[in-house]
Amino acid sequence: MKINLSLVIPFYNESNSLKEIYESIKFSISKYNNILKYEIIFVDDGSIDNSWLIIRQISKLDKRVKGLKFNTNFGKSTALDMGFKYCKGDVIITMDADLQDNSREIPFLYEIIKYNNYNLVSGWKKNRKDSFIKIFSSKFFNFFSKTASNIKLNDFNCGLKAYSFDLVKRINIHDGIHRFIPIISKYKGFSKIYEKKVFHFSRVYGKTKFNNNRFFHGILDLIFIIFNDKFKKKSIYFLGILWIIFFSIVFFLFFFIIIYNFFLIKYNIYTKLITEFFFLFLFLFICFFFSWILSELFFYSFRRKI
Repeated sequence: MKINLSLVIPFYNESNSLKEIYESIKFSISKYNNILKYEIIFVDDGSIDNSWLIIRQISKLDKRVKGLKFNTNFGKSTALDMGFKYCKGDVIITMDADLQDNSREIPFLYEIIKYNNYNLVSGWKKNRKDSFIKIFSSKFFNFFSKTASNIKLNDFNCGLKAYSFDLVKRINIHDGIHRFIPIISKYKGFSKIYEKKVFHFSRVYGKTKFNNNRFFHGILDLIFIIFNDKFKKKSIYFLGILWIIFFSIVFFLFFFIIIYNFFLIKYNIYTKLITEFFFLFLFLFICFFFSWILSELFFYSFRRKI
């Protein structure tokens, strides 16, 4: 059976909200049941409450519901990536499981991707129902992301997004970079990105997973992604050129010291200075050599991941 729509919902310890979000999604799509074939993929990111038991119960009653489970907490990026690998819909919509996203947006997001040929639709929680610290951090993060990437979005990290099938099958997300899917999409050639204002509810159950470490890690991830795209292998070539320069200097100084000491047999302050420079450049040569090797390994590893 052809699937028109896949909903991917990662969660961690959201046992109180899972049944409500399932019923809310069903209600929001109910009037499209005759023309819209959909699946709901819940991804349990190592929950330690009874969330997985609830998903199993729901999936037994509704075959459109599927559950994927990690035995430990890997983070939202890995959970989304797993959902993307299993989804089959022409359009994929992601949303959080904390009931703060409005499921009534689903049909509108679907239509924008399906009938307007967009690659990605990102929600914009213009009136966020969160704490002051979270709102302030989000505004700073979004300003920084918009400026650095030149993508005119107001809310990069909104969990409510819609994607084309081709897009989600071309990207791999990991280690917190789900915040930058619009940026990665653009760099992968999927540049038709649209932003839609969405309603945002206050959190009903549990507590937010946000913390300061996640914010600072996000900034560092953004800097690396931008740097990686703009310079690609140029930075590695630069380190390679420095390695060659320092190798030449070390070789010249070593050759000079040998000639000076073994043939002229004379040791003075200049010889001592040259010897000290030799060891300095030898140290720099070794540092740049290993930096170059590590950069090559890291570059190829990272390019495979995204």
